Amino acid sequence: MRSVLSSRWAGLLLLAVVIALLPLGLKNNFQFDIAVRIGFNAIVVIGLNLLIGYAGQISLGHAGFLGLAAYFSAITVTRYGWPPLVSLLAAATLVGLLAFIIARPVLRLKGHYLAMATLGLGIIISIVLNQEAGLTGGPDGMAVDPFTIGAFKLVKAREWYWLVGALLWLAVWLSLNLIDSPVGRALRAVHGSEVAAEVVGVDTTRYKVMVFVLSAVFASVVGSLQAHYVSFISPQQAGFFQSVEWVIMVVLGGMASTYGAVIGAVILTALPQVLTALEDYEHMIFGLIMMLVMILLPKGIVPSAGALLRRVSSKAEGGK
Repeated sequence: MRSVLSSRWAGLLLLAVVIALLPLGLKNNFQFDIAVRIGFNAIVVIGLNLLIGYAGQISLGHAGFLGLAAYFSAITVTRYGWPPLVSLLAAATLVGLLAFIIARPVLRLKGHYLAMATLGLGIIISIVLNQEAGLTGGPDGMAVDPFTIGAFKLVKAREWYWLVGALLWLAVWLSLNLIDSPVGRALRAVHGSEVAAEVVGVDTTRYKVMVFVLSAVFASVVGSLQAHYVSFISPQQAGFFQSVEWVIMVVLGGMASTYGAVIGAVILTALPQVLTALEDYEHMIFGLIMMLVMILLPKGIVPSAGALLRRVSSKAEGGK
């Protein structure tokens, strides 16, 4: 137990150091913007990793939760003058309640049936956001007021960086604590075998609903903040491709790995920006890199790298 705690805090300390020192290498607002977007994606993916990687429940509709929260915050703050922080908390509560209501019937499904059900949920939310033009602006979207905390207004990407960095650290801390708790052990049991988990007394439905709601709230918080950061939202943010991209981040970084979720978000958010110099070959090279990573590291980057380091370490110790 003591070694687990020490490794957990070592990882959190390293993450804090990276967040604190990274601005020294960021040269302009564009690079700060990329860092902020990485943070947003990483927070969502950490929550989604709890659902997919640990509980074994697929979701292709989480962009819908982000979109709902984004529009709720945009409408209440821009049109009705709510304080942004109050709006964010209200949006998280409403999204959490919606996720709770739909979780029980949806999570009875398994495999591709569950994937199709969550996909349908995301499509319904996207259609509603498109059709309710009087409220949401329809396909044209709507402008959003800046995020304010008291008299302080967050406008610049450099200012947003510190807020998102702090929230990312908090999300990692919450995830690691949950994983090492009895709840985390129950989630792993559900992933391994629901029947076996129920035999030993695990309320599988309760834990699946719990992690589904938690992952939806993670997406909700990011949706509210992202709306203010970009200063504009459209139904495209709640689209199917955004949900798929987050799932790919989970798989690429390594399922059932919190830091893998962060690494997956870093790579899939930053890599397209790096490859823009290749112009017409950008998407081809991006796809090739993804294929090679998954062929050479089938369990994801972080778990595969960890296994490789353990093998090298054991061989080194055996050679002494």
